[in-house]
Amino acid sequence: MINIQDFIIDGNRTVLNAMEQLDELAFKVLFIEDEDGIKASLTDGDIRRYILRNGDLNSPVSEVANRDPKYLINAGREEALRFLKQNAIEAVPLVDENLRIYDVVYWNDEQLKLKRNHIGCPVVMMAGGKGTRLKPYTNILPKPLIPVGEKPIAEHIIDQFCAYGCNEYHLILNYKKNMIKAYFGEIERDYEINYADEDEPLGTGGGLSLLKRKIKETFILTNCDILINEDISKIFRYHKDNKNLITMVCSLVNYQIPYGIVHLSESGKIASLEEKPEMSFFTNTGCYIVEPEVLDGIPDNTYINFPDIMESYMKKGMNVSMFPISSRSWFDMGQKDELEKMRLYLEGERS
Repeated sequence: MINIQDFIIDGNRTVLNAMEQLDELAFKVLFIEDEDGIKASLTDGDIRRYILRNGDLNSPVSEVANRDPKYLINAGREEALRFLKQNAIEAVPLVDENLRIYDVVYWNDEQLKLKRNHIGCPVVMMAGGKGTRLKPYTNILPKPLIPVGEKPIAEHIIDQFCAYGCNEYHLILNYKKNMIKAYFGEIERDYEINYADEDEPLGTGGGLSLLKRKIKETFILTNCDILINEDISKIFRYHKDNKNLITMVCSLVNYQIPYGIVHLSESGKIASLEEKPEMSFFTNTGCYIVEPEVLDGIPDNTYINFPDIMESYMKKGMNVSMFPISSRSWFDMGQKDELEKMRLYLEGERS
């Protein structure tokens, strides 16, 4: 049984609070309700559009919510499921004659899997780094083969994209490349892997020059140590709908500074003290949607990181954008303390 209160948020709570509450729900929708019943609905898409308008995460969630929510009065489950299908939405609240929510009907897991859009595009994985942040593990294994649970991280990443119909993979290799090739040569798989070998390290962008004329359609670019717990087809659709050249997936990060902050006045006196303030900002996850013409502009045999390539296109006025995701939708194995979080997440996915 669902707990209706999990889906309800006070309109005076902040957008940041709403993002945290949405993280707890399988279905990314909340409702604002008061003594007169349902007043508004809020989805992850509403928040994303607000963020992309440079909205303040500390603003009241009532400023972001949809004031014309869809709902059904005293309806049964079958009627609600027909309503979901007709309106192409994932969840609908059922309300009584006083417009008070008493249930929320949504697609079950199997229906959602069938509903998921397959994108079927190529995936490029930057898998050539030495993984210095993960020493001493990477003294023995290349970073893509470090196990997280029963499989190495690179295989988890590939499995994730296979769920969206992606079966063409390009791994750009350097450090301990033969170990990576040997591993994928031994396992059973129903997808194609191509390898591009760097003679010298070329950074997170320079290695892409090895794929010129090999990829002729929109592709996903990912680091070999991250997982994105988000609907990849939504990100892909956003990229296409906005005619972006590059879309960077960015995660919200909430960080508490472990020190007290001293603010000075113009005269040099202490103006105020702030004890361990919290900061919220968006950071690059290392996952992108990229158009193939980007490959043509990358110089051969030149060390360059992909964010620098993005910046060069931004200066030219090209469409380079971000897709925001929540702090719990990104796992970065490049940090040792994140390994256990990633393992627990993957175990939860299997259970």
